[in-house]
Amino acid sequence: MDRRNFLKTTIGALAASQIASPTWAQGNPLKLGFLIPKSGLTGIFGPSSETTTAMAIEEINASGGILGRQVEALFGDAGGAPSDTVQAAQRLWRRDGVEALIGQHDSASREAVAAMLRGQLTYVYTPVNEGGYCHTNTYSLGETPDQQLAPVIPYLAKEHGLKKWYLIGNDYVWPRGTNAAAKTYIAETGGEIVGEEYHPFTVDNFDTSLTRIRESGADAVLITLVGGASVTFNRAFASFGLDKQSIRLGTLIEENTLAGIGEANSNRMYSTAGYFDALDTPAALAFRKTYYDRFGADAPVLNTLGEGCYEGAMALRAMFEAAGSTETDAVAAAANGVSYTGPRGTTTLSEGFAASDIYLATAKGAVFEIVQRFEKVAPGNACTNG
Repeated sequence: MDRRNFLKTTIGALAASQIASPTWAQGNPLKLGFLIPKSGLTGIFGPSSETTTAMAIEEINASGGILGRQVEALFGDAGGAPSDTVQAAQRLWRRDGVEALIGQHDSASREAVAAMLRGQLTYVYTPVNEGGYCHTNTYSLGETPDQQLAPVIPYLAKEHGLKKWYLIGNDYVWPRGTNAAAKTYIAETGGEIVGEEYHPFTVDNFDTSLTRIRESGADAVLITLVGGASVTFNRAFASFGLDKQSIRLGTLIEENTLAGIGEANSNRMYSTAGYFDALDTPAALAFRKTYYDRFGADAPVLNTLGEGCYEGAMALRAMFEAAGSTETDAVAAAANGVSYTGPRGTTTLSEGFAASDIYLATAKGAVFEIVQRFEKVAPGNACTNG
């Protein structure tokens, strides 16, 4: 069964827009809104986000729900422009009555949603992010550049003798924030930046960029392209033979993106994240077994973005239970220092962000192999919510 048919039979059977409470869920269900990409260049991240969300809600409800209430997950598409994501968030909040939002989407949409909410609703943001921002009652679980790059760039520079870095990404706040941090870490290793460029999401031909990379003599390329753009770039990178000149390091090259890039095009490619499907810690192995037992071998492959949706639900449960309420101000008063357990182990929230173990993985064909672990890396420039 291919993944499209899998989604129709598994997630589609639950409902097109929500995972509904079963018949035994009576009374006042607790509605959580999930903003995930179902369309656009980031649509490749949607299927695994839906399945991991379904698993999280099933587990929470099987253990008694949250504050004695059964949970419903309602979905909004976050694959379009930030304005579209804001409209989806407004519908979930104002029309459907969700009591918190979980966002798995780009940073531009996060900024827009946070501005719309103005701290009036608890908002958990789960994917990789540029860090350093401060929005009232917004909590970020994903990896920041300080976590992904501070330990990884020196490690790779030493392993490969890297001196010349080329930076390429999409043109919005996350790639620019990531590269701003990267420049510091590269300079500390004695390296230099030999090129830097940003592209709109509409760009689908990178031949000119690849020519510049070749002519720059770069021996390392830091990639902050997203979804389909990353797939297109990396395929062309290999066809230009640049994998022989440069290693590649991606901060959002996860398992779906790697599958799109393909086995023949992944030579000397690295990725840095807090979670990979290949992670073999006890918590990750248990999560993986439960997931594939539940959804089958044809399920959307596990990855850091889908796993983040699972953790988002678990983090909300921990925050609501610490507060004894879903009321936003009560959650804000209780959230700092709250811990929860997920596939990455135990995570503790501090000043709106989370410390995390970070893993460096290398592509072995169409799968990742973890080569290095960095323990409990701090998120860096965090900001107190409130």
